[in-house]
Amino acid sequence: MAKAAAVGEKHLVLGFKGVGFEIVVVEEADRLPQALALLAADTEVVLILVTESLAEKAPHALEEFREKSPAILTVIPTHEESRHTSFAQMRKAVEHSMGLDLLGKEEFSQTERGSEE
Repeated sequence: MAKAAAVGEKHLVLGFKGVGFEIVVVEEADRLPQALALLAADTEVVLILVTESLAEKAPHALEEFREKSPAILTVIPTHEESRHTSFAQMRKAVEHSMGLDLLGKEEFSQTERGSEE
């Protein structure tokens, strides 16, 4: 049976348990590679959500996971000072798979600048 997992700080991922996700609590970014390695070894896991706050601190762990596992891994934004990492990751994936930038780099950079002013 296919499984989905949410990885991140407890207070940010606990709500996913209510909709059937497995919860993997990771409070420190240096623990993310080990957590993702365990999930990569589980062939039933097909979807993994990682909090943006962890993904920003350990991008190498996400790349390693993507090289080892066919599961979908995506970064989810949090309400805690988002730096739009999740949007940048999604834009990169769409651009890679389709060969064009559907989400608009220029529009995003203007939006990003507008929020900083």
